[in-house]
Amino acid sequence: MGVLKGKVVFITGGASGIGRKCVEAYLAAGASVSVMDNDPAALESLAAALAGTPLVARAGDVRAGNDVKAAIENTVATFGKIDVIHNNAGIASPSKPLDETSEAEWDNLLAVNLKSVFWTTKYGIGYLKQTRGCILHTSSLVGEMGQENHAAYVGTKGGMNALTKAMALDYAPFGIRVNALCPAGVWTPMLRKWSEEQPEPDRIARYLDDIHALGYCPEGDVIADVAVFLLSEAARFVTGCIMPVGGGAELGYRR
Repeated sequence: MGVLKGKVVFITGGASGIGRKCVEAYLAAGASVSVMDNDPAALESLAAALAGTPLVARAGDVRAGNDVKAAIENTVATFGKIDVIHNNAGIASPSKPLDETSEAEWDNLLAVNLKSVFWTTKYGIGYLKQTRGCILHTSSLVGEMGQENHAAYVGTKGGMNALTKAMALDYAPFGIRVNALCPAGVWTPMLRKWSEEQPEPDRIARYLDDIHALGYCPEGDVIADVAVFLLSEAARFVTGCIMPVGGGAELGYRR
C-alpha cells in the first residue's frame, strides 16, 4: 500500500517475534528497514527470507551503547537518513515477585527493556530532528494494568510508558512524534518462554485466549498493522499515546 514509502526505519529486536512481523509490514508498506538484533542466526534467517528487499541486518546488543551507536550510524551510511526509531527489543524473564528476583535479573531487565531506549535516543535523536521523524516503543499492557509474579518486567514496561509521554513532550517542538504499542498476549518465542515458567504451563494457552475479550491470543501481525498506522501520515496528530492492541484485555483481564 506504500504508506511508508521513502521512510527509513531502524528497529531493535527485529529478527523474531513481534519485531519480525513489524519488519515485514514496514517493507510491505514501502519502507527501508535496518534491523539490530542480538541473535545472529535469527538475523541470517530474516535476511534470507527477505532477500531482495531494502533491508540491512546487523548483530548488536541493545545494552551496549557502542553497539547501538554503530548500528544507527550504519543505517545512515546505508540509507542516508532515519525517519523512525522503533524500540522493540525486550525480554520478559524472570517471572517472579520482586523479592525473589536477583539483582542480576533486575539489572538485565532494565538494561534491555528500558536503558536501550536511552541509547537509541541519545544516538538517534539528531537524525530524527533532521527528518521530523517519530519514535515507537513496543511496550505492554502490564505496564498499565500490572501482572502477578512478573514485577521487574512490569516495572520496565511502566517505565517505558512514562518515558513515552515525557519524550512526546520533549520532542514535539521538533515535529517528532513518540508513541507506544501495548499488546496483551501475543504468540512469540518470548511468550512461550514465559508460559513455561508458570506454575501450570499446560493451562496457559487457554488462559491467554480467555484474557482477550475477542477470545483468542493473536500472532504478531495484529501488532505490526497498528505499528504501520502509527508511523504513517494517518497518525500525524497522534503523539504520547499508549496504544492498547489487546483485543479488549485492557478492559480487565478475565479468568
